[in-house]
Amino acid sequence: MLVVRDLHAYYGKSHILQGVDLSISAGEVVSLLGRNGVGRSTTVKAIMGEVPPQGTIRFKGQEIAGLPSHKIARLGLGYVPEHRDIFPGLTVRQNLLLGIKNTRRPGKWRLQDMLDMFPNLAARADTPAGVLSGGEKQMLTTCRTLMGDPELIMIDEPTEGLAPLIVQQVGDLIAHIAKAGVAILLVEQKLSIALRISHRVYIMGHGRIVFEGTPDELRANEAVRKEWLEV
Repeated sequence: MLVVRDLHAYYGKSHILQGVDLSISAGEVVSLLGRNGVGRSTTVKAIMGEVPPQGTIRFKGQEIAGLPSHKIARLGLGYVPEHRDIFPGLTVRQNLLLGIKNTRRPGKWRLQDMLDMFPNLAARADTPAGVLSGGEKQMLTTCRTLMGDPELIMIDEPTEGLAPLIVQQVGDLIAHIAKAGVAILLVEQKLSIALRISHRVYIMGHGRIVFEGTPDELRANEAVRKEWLEV
């Protein structure tokens, strides 16, 4: 479904991505792991067109490198950014409805589905989104992206700064999305969540992929964990 080959990206003169290769099949959950600053967030931004990419990015067989973000989104690629963008002056319900890309064709996810999954959001459906907690904003941002009916969703650091109970809820949401058949590229710091829900994992180091394998293969590879993940 998504194939990335020899992906490079720069911030000014800084060469951040230095030949990234990765792929995700339909319905697959893949986690992108690594320490802060190695290029994980830049990878998803480059795929989404928020950072100018150099290399090959093919989504459902179509080359998307260089396309504007809104056109990439309309092809069925969803993106939940790390900074949890919401419209604080609009209600939770209005934020969710803004995620719909095609009002003429109903998708897999309805507004009521989102509210049923998260009673907290349902209770605040008509409340301005700006008053939500950090965990609620993460859920709202993810659910709003789902309202656009993506075939693949990229989620960047969804548990950053959240309380343990909310971390568990966010992990359950991601697992629920996967069960619905949506492919997922998850950028995550917490190894426990990534290993619990992923089919495969990639580890980044110094702007490149340094490991690819199953969760079991990563669990068994202490040397890789020590070199590229542990502080």
